[in-house]
Amino acid sequence: MRWPSLSIIERLFGSGKKPQNIIWICADDYAPAVSGSFGSPVASTPNLDRLAADGIRFDRAYCACPLSTPSRMAFLTGRYPRSVGVTLTPTPLPLDERTIGHLLREAGYETAAFGKTHYYDPLSREFDKCVDMPEHRDYLESLTPRRIPAGVNILGPWRPFNDPASVWLNADCLPYRYDVEMPDTFFVENAVQYLSEKRNEPFFLWIGFFVTHSPFRFPIEFKSLFRPDEFAVPEVDPNDEPHIPPVFRDLTHQEKQGIIAAYHTSVAYMDRNVGWILKALEQAGLVDDTLVIFNSDHGYLLGEHGRFEKHCCYEEAVRSALIMRYPELIAPGRCASQLVELIDIVPTILDLCGIKIPSNIQGRSLARIIKGEAVGHREHIISEYADNAEAMVRTDRWKLIHSAGNRRRRDGYATSPVPPGPSTRLFHLTEDTSELHDVSNLTENREIGGHLINVLVSHVKLTARNPGMIPETNDPMAILEQALLPVEARKHR
Repeated sequence: MRWPSLSIIERLFGSGKKPQNIIWICADDYAPAVSGSFGSPVASTPNLDRLAADGIRFDRAYCACPLSTPSRMAFLTGRYPRSVGVTLTPTPLPLDERTIGHLLREAGYETAAFGKTHYYDPLSREFDKCVDMPEHRDYLESLTPRRIPAGVNILGPWRPFNDPASVWLNADCLPYRYDVEMPDTFFVENAVQYLSEKRNEPFFLWIGFFVTHSPFRFPIEFKSLFRPDEFAVPEVDPNDEPHIPPVFRDLTHQEKQGIIAAYHTSVAYMDRNVGWILKALEQAGLVDDTLVIFNSDHGYLLGEHGRFEKHCCYEEAVRSALIMRYPELIAPGRCASQLVELIDIVPTILDLCGIKIPSNIQGRSLARIIKGEAVGHREHIISEYADNAEAMVRTDRWKLIHSAGNRRRRDGYATSPVPPGPSTRLFHLTEDTSELHDVSNLTENREIGGHLINVLVSHVKLTARNPGMIPETNDPMAILEQALLPVEARKHR
């Protein structure tokens, strides 16, 4: 049961400093480096850049998993994937887990979701209003089909690993359909309409874009925004050669340029949609009352390490975009260099709104960083990719990536037909920003390597959904051999 509307406002927002509304925008597979605010000289992202200029940009934010479903279920609950029991796609969130939609709804917020969530479960338990692909299909049926102009080729069906990588990664930089027919355009138009409606209760609005996921779809109107030959392709270091998935090995230099151009075009389209939301918020007179959050569910490699994907623990895959704006509290133009995790977003929202943070939430509120009161935040961050039984620990200077090597990964990116066996790599990030030189075998690094392995072991013990799955042994490798396997597939290696 909800409180009366006036009571909500008085109880939660009497200080005038707590946001009455929350808009959370999430982009799929978005690499933060492809934006002006994060340093790109070529990306077309004026609206994201403006959002960052008006708020705070987190330069070192990391996902809990470089895979959409586990990452989203983690940052929507404020808990690690292994804790909520979602480490693979398409696992639905267990019914006993409570998301930010649950928590804000219980606090009296009207909740709405437009677009992609990755829940794989009815959203009615989370949101008062939901608009997703079924509604978009109904919308398309109501439209009069438009002819594609002569000489314009468009994307066909997305068939990863059935078609060559050059096709399902859109190396020809082809548009998808007209703007009015695009799913994300439909969702944003619904969100704009939602923001124009007067309401007495505070609201939580989730907007989930389907771009910038492969095949990097964009409207016909955005065709030719970038030329493929404008883009440099990252060189592949000899140290990366053995680790490149076979699916990427036949891509030509020109095809790689085309993929990067298609990605940048889909980013420009996504940014346009962010702009529509920000403009609607301004027109509704809600800017000062609304906390706006933009993030990506993880990053994406655009040729780095010879890859065009995210299913690994390199920086480009796990580093995520995170921007927040709330004029009442956040000074404009700020950049935060602290190590933060996306699971920190939920406790931050609750903290800023004066709502009690549940004791099982594992994220840590960013409120003190936002207010300019904190110097540090986390000594390390952890991200896991269960399909490869792989996890990383990153500190300010070091990154350790450990793979149990006892699972035949099923994501299409295996480099051999059999599990490769355990491996541990250590990178000195201040000296090796590209993560090319494994220094785990150097005598002087044994202490830090052992320390980070122990950090990882402590993490898997503390965050296990089923502690009985953790072996009772003092051997850290024996613990990780079992603990890093997917929660959903412990019997299937």
